[in-house]
Amino acid sequence: MDSFKAFVARKLGDSVEGRVETIPLTSLSAGNVLIKVAYSSVNYKDMLANQIDGHIVKNYPIVPGIDLSGVVVSSKDARYQPGDKVIATSYAIGVTHTGGYAEYARLDSDWLVPLPADLSLKDAMVFGTAGFTAALSVLELEKAGMSPDDRPRIVVSGASGGVGSVALAILKQAGYQTVTAMIRKPYQEDYVRALGANDVLYADTLTQNPPRPLEHRQFDFALDTVGGEVTNQLIPRLAYHGALSLCGRVGGVDLSMAVFPFISRGVRLIGVDSVNYPIESRKKVWQQIAEKWQIAPQLDAHSISLEALPETFAALKAGTHIGRTIVAIHPDLN
Repeated sequence: MDSFKAFVARKLGDSVEGRVETIPLTSLSAGNVLIKVAYSSVNYKDMLANQIDGHIVKNYPIVPGIDLSGVVVSSKDARYQPGDKVIATSYAIGVTHTGGYAEYARLDSDWLVPLPADLSLKDAMVFGTAGFTAALSVLELEKAGMSPDDRPRIVVSGASGGVGSVALAILKQAGYQTVTAMIRKPYQEDYVRALGANDVLYADTLTQNPPRPLEHRQFDFALDTVGGEVTNQLIPRLAYHGALSLCGRVGGVDLSMAVFPFISRGVRLIGVDSVNYPIESRKKVWQQIAEKWQIAPQLDAHSISLEALPETFAALKAGTHIGRTIVAIHPDLN
């Protein structure tokens, strides 16, 4: 354990290159709990951490990986004992603090969630940060009035991606029956329909013309993982007292729209942040995932090794990556 494998991203000139290296335990960031990592996952943010213009990591080298599941090896916090199974997502992990793409991680105990009894270490990472964000998005829309009893018309943007695919599966499990998946390519259609989409909307048909201040009331709720022009187009299409949750920026960071949807229809725009979500509330969400949303088998996540990360990052950057990819590091711990 003095040295072990890790995927390390280093800045080389005008680029960032990542590869598997053998590193000493002293290379890990400070923390009071040492964890043997079973699984991590691949999120859009992880890809950005490996891009010179990703605006995620400021100081290289870094071990990326914004989430992980594993088993406690040693702990200076009485709440966690060797052998305990834990989950960790977001906070500074994989950004300013060495992350989940390594055989071992050292973390702050306040970032840890005990693994719920009905969830495996593997399935926890099939959800991962993307799935946790999807769960938060669904919960926020339900707080805004979304209920399966009302048969609301729901649209999920970026539906073939990590957050979108988990959101589709959660909505189906929760009993929502009128869900539209927004996608970009025909090959994505079978995948999103299998996850629970009743209809498909191609993004370019929505974004080819500038949005009008108010459009036809096409949806009651929108779970937007894309941002930018997609958000600009969806908000004017929401019905009276509709709501849109927003958690992504792959489509851009700028919004440009009229105020009419907000003041004429009472539409709500709800930001979803999973990075600094309070730890006690985080534990409750993971418990709900374990007890109510056992959807990991439907997601059919693709499993890779640390060595395969660059290829997966390239697919994410090109927009050809579908669904969830997990990184198997110590799968025997499951």
